[in-house]
Amino acid sequence: MTIRGFTIDGFLLALVAVVAIAIILPGPGATGGILHMNEVATYGVGVIFFLYGLTLAPEKMKAGVRHWRLHLCVQLCTFVLFPVVILLFGTPLKGFVPPEVWIGFFYVAALPSTVSSSVAMTSLAHGNVPAAIFNATLSSLIGVFATPLLMAWFLSTSGLSMPLLPVIGKILLLVLLPIVVGQIARHWFAGWAGRNNKRIKLADRAIILAIVYNSFSDSMVEGVWRGHDASLIIEIIVGVIALFFIIYWLMHIPCRLFGFDRADTIACLFCASKKSLATGVPLAPIIFGTIPGLGLIIAPIMLYHFCQLVIVSVIANRQAQLALAEA
Repeated sequence: MTIRGFTIDGFLLALVAVVAIAIILPGPGATGGILHMNEVATYGVGVIFFLYGLTLAPEKMKAGVRHWRLHLCVQLCTFVLFPVVILLFGTPLKGFVPPEVWIGFFYVAALPSTVSSSVAMTSLAHGNVPAAIFNATLSSLIGVFATPLLMAWFLSTSGLSMPLLPVIGKILLLVLLPIVVGQIARHWFAGWAGRNNKRIKLADRAIILAIVYNSFSDSMVEGVWRGHDASLIIEIIVGVIALFFIIYWLMHIPCRLFGFDRADTIACLFCASKKSLATGVPLAPIIFGTIPGLGLIIAPIMLYHFCQLVIVSVIANRQAQLALAEA
C-alpha cells in the first residue's frame, strides 16, 4: 500500500491485524487452543532459520568483508552500545512500565540487526550495499549466542533467572542447526530458493505471525494485559522512538572519527540502528519460555520494528533524492 509516495509494508498491517484478532478472539490461538498455535510456534522456529540458511548467499558477504572499521562500529553498537543506552536512560524510568515491558526493552537492545530492511534501505539511499549485507548477516549469526548471553546477564541482575545451558541447547537445535542444514541444502536448492524468494519470505512471515498470535493470545487468556490501557502502548512507542534517535545520533560520532564516506556512513547508520523482529519473535519463546507475559515482552520489539521502518524509510528517501541531485 502506498500513500503519497510512502509505502506501507503489508507485513506491518498483518502484525496489527494478528494482535487485534488475539485481543478479540484469543482462545483458538492460545496454548492448547483448537488451532494448536503453540505447536506451530515451536516447530516453526526451526523452519524460519532453515529458510534463513537456505537463502543466505556466502558470496554476497565476501564482497563487503574488507570494511573492518565499519563492521566493528556496527557490531559494537548492536551488542554493546544498545544495552548501555537502555541501562543508562531506561533504568530511571523502568518503574513507570510493567516489569515484562522493561525486560522487553532490554531484549530489543540484545537482538541482532535486521537483514532485509537494512540492505533494502541502504540500497535505496545509495549506500554501501555489500557492507550492509555483510554486517546484517554477521550480526544475525553473532546474535545466536550474544542475545541469550546478554539476556541471562540482565535477568540475573534483575533478580530473575534463565536456564542458560538449556536455552543454548535449544538455540543450537532450533536455530544454529537449521541454519547449517539450510546452508548445506543450498548446494542443491540455491537456484530454487532464488526463484521462489517471495514464497519463502511469505512462509517466514506467516510463521512469525503465528508466534505473535500465540504469544498475545496467551497473554490475553492469562489476563496479563488487564489493567493496562492504550497509554502503555503510547509509552512504549515514545520509548522506542527515543531509543532509535539516540543510537542514530551517537553513531554519527564514529562515522566521523573514522572518516567514512557517504556510502559507508549510510550503511553504518542503517545497520547499527536497526533490530530484527524476524529473529526476536522466534527466539523469545526459547529464551523466556511459554510465560503468560510473553506478549508484553515482545511488544517493544514489534513497535521498534514498525517505527524503525517508518523513520528509516523517510531518511532513505531523502538520501536518495540528495544522491540524485548530486549526480
